[in-house]
Amino acid sequence: MPSKLTPLADAPVSGAPAEVETHKIHAALTRTSTGTEDLRELEAGLDSLQSDSLRKHRIDWSRVLLPVAALVVLVLAWQFYVSLGFKRRDQVPGPLDVLGQVGVLWGEGKLQEAVWTSLERGIVGFLISVAIATPVGLLLAQVAPLRRAFGPLISGLQVLPSVAWVPAAIIWFGLTDATVYFVVFMGAIPSIINGLISGVDQIPPQYRRVGTVLGANRLQMALQIILPAALPGYLSGLKQGWAFSWRSLMAAEIIAVGGTIGFGLGSMLNQGRDLSDMTVVMAAILLILAVGILIELLVFGPIEKRLLRSRGLLAGSTR
Repeated sequence: MPSKLTPLADAPVSGAPAEVETHKIHAALTRTSTGTEDLRELEAGLDSLQSDSLRKHRIDWSRVLLPVAALVVLVLAWQFYVSLGFKRRDQVPGPLDVLGQVGVLWGEGKLQEAVWTSLERGIVGFLISVAIATPVGLLLAQVAPLRRAFGPLISGLQVLPSVAWVPAAIIWFGLTDATVYFVVFMGAIPSIINGLISGVDQIPPQYRRVGTVLGANRLQMALQIILPAALPGYLSGLKQGWAFSWRSLMAAEIIAVGGTIGFGLGSMLNQGRDLSDMTVVMAAILLILAVGILIELLVFGPIEKRLLRSRGLLAGSTR
């Protein structure tokens, strides 16, 4: 006599917890007899799904509280060092001295002008760098002879300090915004290109074969298969490109002063040095640091987290 087949609703299921609970609910609903045991199983499955949903939308306060606690510890350590009196207050000002100077700069309007000028230059320069570096990176990744020819040059430009371009840019473009943007481009573009090439190198070869079987041409292969598959590496290149562009921008603003170049955070830092005012210097340094951290937390961090979660690469993404 043939063995009795197990109904599909009762078959064991392996996978994510939410999928398992959904299967249990389906099994309970599709049985012909709905007894007390089935109702309890259905209720337990619904409760489990609800708790899973709550866990997904619950705010992880440790991600907020731990950085704040670390910042408080650093500020207290800074104040403690100042109170020991190893250096004069005009050389090493305390947190309250710097905060007071920030208030003065805010009242004069210099702080808002400096932050806005540098942020605008950084964002515009970075976006233009992305528009230039992305097609160049795809071309080098797809055409082996071009990569062999220009790959070492791109890597060399990436390790070249961007500040080295400032004197040449001043001679070529004068004390104008073109000097600042040129230095930003030379800092960001090589990093973005290398990040994209690295992402393309990590793509499984099966992806290209599937594209070839489906009849994709070179452009379709690059835009619809290669670029989406290379997004994790590409995003790392974008993050590094932003870091290099921000550093390059500060170097350009510190060195290239005057002319039609506006007043940015680098200019504020240079002004504090000229005046030997450490409160201005420290205020500019902290503002430069704060802008870099905020861009990472508000822009790149959420994008990277969403990308990794969508691909199942983020730890705990199924919870």
